[in-house]
Amino acid sequence: MSFEEYKNLWVFLETEEGKAKNVGYELLTPGRRLADETGEKLVAVVIGKDTEEVVKNAVAYGADQVLVVEGYEYFNYNTDTFSYALEQLITKYKPSIVLIGATNNGRDIGPRVACRLRTGLTADCTGLDIDEETGNMAWTRPAFGGNLMARILCPDTRPQMGTVRPGVFKKGEKDETRTAEVIYEDIHLEADKVKTKLLERVKEVAEAVNLEEAEIIVSGGRGLGEAKNFSYIRELAEVLGGAVGSSRAAVDAGWIPHAHQVGQTGKTVAPKIYIACGISGAIQHLAGMSGSDTIIAINKDPEAPIFDVADYGIVGNLFDVIPALIEEIKTLKNS
Repeated sequence: MSFEEYKNLWVFLETEEGKAKNVGYELLTPGRRLADETGEKLVAVVIGKDTEEVVKNAVAYGADQVLVVEGYEYFNYNTDTFSYALEQLITKYKPSIVLIGATNNGRDIGPRVACRLRTGLTADCTGLDIDEETGNMAWTRPAFGGNLMARILCPDTRPQMGTVRPGVFKKGEKDETRTAEVIYEDIHLEADKVKTKLLERVKEVAEAVNLEEAEIIVSGGRGLGEAKNFSYIRELAEVLGGAVGSSRAAVDAGWIPHAHQVGQTGKTVAPKIYIACGISGAIQHLAGMSGSDTIIAINKDPEAPIFDVADYGIVGNLFDVIPALIEEIKTLKNS
């Protein structure tokens, strides 16, 4: 089967209220590399309202071309309108590869559009490459509970689509001098075909577990002993202005919801500071946070594997160490 009419690599830049999620900018990094390997253009796709800054950033982070769909109905994410717009763009321009961030919205729009286009979609990817033998996109994702890494190709249909975990890749260097072609497409779905309507967006709920965007994450593991001891983690995260994460062991024990889980079967994060409290450092957990700029580990076992990747390690009882840290941080803030 010939796919000569399909060309270029697309990155979907998810927007909410005129701002892009970080994962979109992150995906422009591997997108740039893969586009250069295939000799094709890197195209950023922006659907939203008041997106001037997003378009400017897309170019600065490496896009050769930006496709923009603007409209009041795109201010907040809506399954019907966003899916229709992306489907229309893909049908018209025929990209070879489409990268989408594996956010809640990305996990919604990706399979919906792939189904309408009768193509495949590889979900929750952690690795992206071009297969040397076939020239197809090679998607890597965890399988069998994170115990294996599967390499998946989509040789029979186009476009090749995949959702990619936030935090797996880092944003590239921003180059404000870059220029690119910007194309505006006028796409609107008739009101009577929109089946869902946003009545209210409660930011306190929508952003409560936003590990992918957090600059500081404090995570708790099996060493906490029981659910109520996550109060230590929450208090430290609060004084630092960070988010609360956890290991798989804590989630499996029912101490905290899965939305907080970091690791191969949870979320991949890359904050500026990651503090691991009572986490031994199993390979599945390390895969989800080893890209952090600075890793601080607190564990009473000096042989814990977490210390092998930590920039700073504290050997001690977390129930003594965390309260002391909290008091010290409060003192510094008040001085």
